[in-house]
Amino acid sequence: MVQHLSKKIPTIIGLFLVAAAFSPALLAQLVRENAAPPPQQPSASPQPQASSSGQTPTGKKRLSQEVQLTGDQAWMDTGIDVQAGEHVLITANGKLRYADAKNDNGPEGLARGFKDLIRVLPFNEAGRGALIGRIGDKDTTQPFVIGARRDILAPVNGRLSVGINQTDKDTGDGNFTVRIEVYTPEGGTALVVAKQVSSLRGIDNDLFSKIPRRVGDKQGNPGDMVNFLILGSEDAMKCVFTTAGWVKVDADVKDTVLHGLVESLSKESYLTMPMSQLYLFGRPQDYGWAHAEPISVVKTRNHLRIWKAPFQVNGKTLWVGAATHDIGFERDQRNNGLTHKIDPDIDLERDYVEKTLTSTGLVTELTHFLPDNPMQEAKTATGGTFHSNGQVLILKLDESAPTP
Repeated sequence: MVQHLSKKIPTIIGLFLVAAAFSPALLAQLVRENAAPPPQQPSASPQPQASSSGQTPTGKKRLSQEVQLTGDQAWMDTGIDVQAGEHVLITANGKLRYADAKNDNGPEGLARGFKDLIRVLPFNEAGRGALIGRIGDKDTTQPFVIGARRDILAPVNGRLSVGINQTDKDTGDGNFTVRIEVYTPEGGTALVVAKQVSSLRGIDNDLFSKIPRRVGDKQGNPGDMVNFLILGSEDAMKCVFTTAGWVKVDADVKDTVLHGLVESLSKESYLTMPMSQLYLFGRPQDYGWAHAEPISVVKTRNHLRIWKAPFQVNGKTLWVGAATHDIGFERDQRNNGLTHKIDPDIDLERDYVEKTLTSTGLVTELTHFLPDNPMQEAKTATGGTFHSNGQVLILKLDESAPTP
């Protein structure tokens, strides 16, 4: 699959560049670096966008702090721990200047330009120099745009950090003054999200007797291990992945090119490089999702496949998934071709799925289940080895979240 794809990558990139040069539709999405920033687009995240009315959040103010963020900093730990359900009102002012920019920029950042196609920014959907933030672990939490003002509803408990949307090698001169106010949750009670439970009703060995332990290729060769289950509707499943920054993977090269041309030349266009089809319940995956930096996606990415089970658990839709982490290339022992090499410690990728999805606040309960005769060591369909403690992650989703 990879060998076949590697011959087409130059063609795909060429098509992207040609389209960018000649397509008015694509040109309309990319503006000069010194133009006015475009308006913020609605997000699938449950966190609200910046308030245009300038209203103060309801609830009691429990903390107020001001920090100075200089242009040579990527991220700053504010030292503020917020609780799920608290409102965090952040306002900022100041100026930055980049050597190749025609104008200074404020916390809203510069408008995205053609050069942004090859920049790998912390938050690729915003312009360079924008004020951004995150709540929680730096390796698994999806950043969000702050700009000059934003009222954030904290989805989970975590440490608040603020930063500048720039690369380490392309910093600006100047500084932002950032004021942070934290307001207690409405009603005064913090939200309980991603509650760790010892068990979930219906998750037992009878259920696992209906679920194959491994996925396979079209010829029936056993491959990746089933290492996570999700309970929730299709809309809820899609919402939690998109909110966590995972990107839906196109089915084949043709779809990848079409998606890239129709949507935009963005991080998503790189991430949707096709994923080979594997089979469970007698059919290929219903969804593929990927997480990676765009420039390195051909070699390394976090990715998973997910199938809708042909049965429910207590009236809820069940999604069965297999997640692995591509870390390079190796020889495909079936045909001597080139294929992706996965990290053999697949529990790390299972834990990565858990951390990214629970960081959204859209997971209500989670547990781990050890089936009878757990799988602990095996080979993939291409001949690579992997090992596990055999536990399967189970996540129950919030059905009240908005549809992405």
